Amino acid sequence: MKNMIIASTSTLFDSGYLEYILDDLKSHFSNVQTVLFIPYARPGGITHDEYTERAQAAFSKININVVGLHTFKKADEAIAQAEAIFVGGGNTFVLVSQLYKVNAIQPIIDAVNTGTPYLGTSAGSNICGLTMNTTNDMPIVYPPSFKTLGLVPFNINPHYLDPDTTSKHMGETRETRIKEFMCYNTQPVVGLREGSWLEVKGNDITLKGTLTARIFEHNIEPYEVKPENNINSLK
Repeated sequence: MKNMIIASTSTLFDSGYLEYILDDLKSHFSNVQTVLFIPYARPGGITHDEYTERAQAAFSKININVVGLHTFKKADEAIAQAEAIFVGGGNTFVLVSQLYKVNAIQPIIDAVNTGTPYLGTSAGSNICGLTMNTTNDMPIVYPPSFKTLGLVPFNINPHYLDPDTTSKHMGETRETRIKEFMCYNTQPVVGLREGSWLEVKGNDITLKGTLTARIFEHNIEPYEVKPENNINSLK
């Protein structure tokens, strides 16, 4: 049975890395001693080792060890043997490109579908959807495909931002961009605001946190879903 936390972000303003969600992670990984961390998204271009150290510093607060996937010769074997998986944020194009390069896409799908606990933040959440086409990131590399894990039956837009009515910025809003996507695609999109996450237990998908999520469906006006409501019907 799927057991996932799909979080909009790893870090809230004036808070440490994963700090806002640590209590939930302690429960989520209650039977886990070591998490396999996938550092490929490399936020700010930091090294895989540096990113893994950042994850380790956070998980050490709940007495869990972290090991980076990049330290294994065979990614598929490491994923298959992992107690749990955490895919961190950064650039989604870089992340997806590397996952395809090391043939990690299908092993992650198989692991999660057979019950391996999963945590994704930002780019690591974006890839849980059907495609990565609703990422906010610049296409700095070209992955073999925009198709991602498909562990939930919709796309995700992490770090969803509402229009600022006081701003003089005249560029497109996040909602405008997602509506453009909906002109050419039919799958729903879940706009996850920072501090929100989706909890997936089997086939149940529940919004967690204190904020609503913005839902986009084909030929339907965007609408809000409140925390603790499920979005199982999105397809």
